[in-house]
Amino acid sequence: MNQQPRYKRILLKLSGEALSPKCREDGILDFAFMDTIAEVLKKCRDAGVEIGVVVGAGNIWRGVTGSVKMERARADHMGMLGTCINALALQDVFIRHGMDTVVMSAVEMDTFADHYSARNANRVLAAGKIAIFSCGTGAPYFSTDTGAALRAAEIHADAMLMAKNIDFVYDSDPRKNPDAKPLYDLTYAEIIEKNLRAFDMSAVIFCQDNNIEAYGFGLADPENIYRVVMGESVGTRMHN
Repeated sequence: MNQQPRYKRILLKLSGEALSPKCREDGILDFAFMDTIAEVLKKCRDAGVEIGVVVGAGNIWRGVTGSVKMERARADHMGMLGTCINALALQDVFIRHGMDTVVMSAVEMDTFADHYSARNANRVLAAGKIAIFSCGTGAPYFSTDTGAALRAAEIHADAMLMAKNIDFVYDSDPRKNPDAKPLYDLTYAEIIEKNLRAFDMSAVIFCQDNNIEAYGFGLADPENIYRVVMGESVGTRMHN
């Protein structure tokens, strides 16, 4: 008997930074890598999993960071536009791999994307299509992590998969502390108490309040997405 997926419907958050080429001079998107992601998602779809996707924009725009002095809301609006660029690129890749895909935007831009509503998103997913949600929550001051948690709740996802450029949640920053230890299983209460940088704290609190199970893992091996869907132990599990 074929193995059955653990989750029927997932919300996959893809880090924009994780989609960028290793050499930034090659552009903002690694299309060969995105092909690999599409192949993995096709395996998930063939197993009967319904997939919603939220994508970040870190490969294009990081908002108010470093020496950039911009009004925060305007910088966040630029980030929203960056997520739409990534969403359209992913849509093209997914369609080429035989998966009907709809891009939905929290900000009205009907020429490029359908305007988001939970009702229409659930219809798209129930029809077996992939839904890519762009422009975060549609409001500044909220990260795409928070946008992903919100969409996970609205589509009644069984789990939220945070695929980033780091393989676990650590007890300290592994880029600064070579002795940082990976954490395999965390409650949201522990994340909040220890102020761990699992993902944006607003998203953590939202997941806690809405009882959303989440996984944080590295996207360097896209097969990790399928492993989580099929119930294998990958990355850090986060829950109440």
